[in-house]
Amino acid sequence: MLTPLRMRILEALQEPASAASLAQQLDVPRQRLGYHVRELARAGFIQKAGRSQRRGFVEQRFVAVARRFVITPPECADLGGAKRAASPGPSSHMLLSLAARTQDELAQVVEEAHQARKPLSTLSVHADIRFESAAQRAEFARALSEAVAAVVAKHTSPAVGADGAAGTGRPYRLVLGCYPPPPGARFGEAALHAHFSSESSHG
Repeated sequence: MLTPLRMRILEALQEPASAASLAQQLDVPRQRLGYHVRELARAGFIQKAGRSQRRGFVEQRFVAVARRFVITPPECADLGGAKRAASPGPSSHMLLSLAARTQDELAQVVEEAHQARKPLSTLSVHADIRFESAAQRAEFARALSEAVAAVVAKHTSPAVGADGAAGTGRPYRLVLGCYPPPPGARFGEAALHAHFSSESSHG
């Protein structure tokens, strides 16, 4: 949902406006902007804010549902301009930063793939796990890190060549994270699941 254009729309809709006036303000074709407005409304980021009369036509106006959104990437977190809250501890902050970069970069490549009408290959891994002690959790982290390092070394090409230049082949970024789910979240339904898809971005 959070493409650069949609973020510009959310910023502009801090005050009610119609799709037509937004298209003129953001210098975007009316039909294209109308599509993004509908998607933002469908996802609950904006809502209807009455109608206005313009050049003999009645236009629907929209407004952002909040001035602040707790959504990554970081530039999305505070559309109202207020300072961000103090960051959590180092480990959780690192995981949030990785999640932010993942969402930011994925949004960009999805948009680029859509514009180029090319498929986009992604890998997702999901599992629900439990630890009975800190020692067990630490051993899991060590074993997982070693296993991932071994798989990367065996099954991928070097990111950087011996001469310091970028390696050959298409680059991918791998991110792994582990965190306790919030109270009330569904848990225990997902055994280890990995899926590498080459989805069509224009189907």
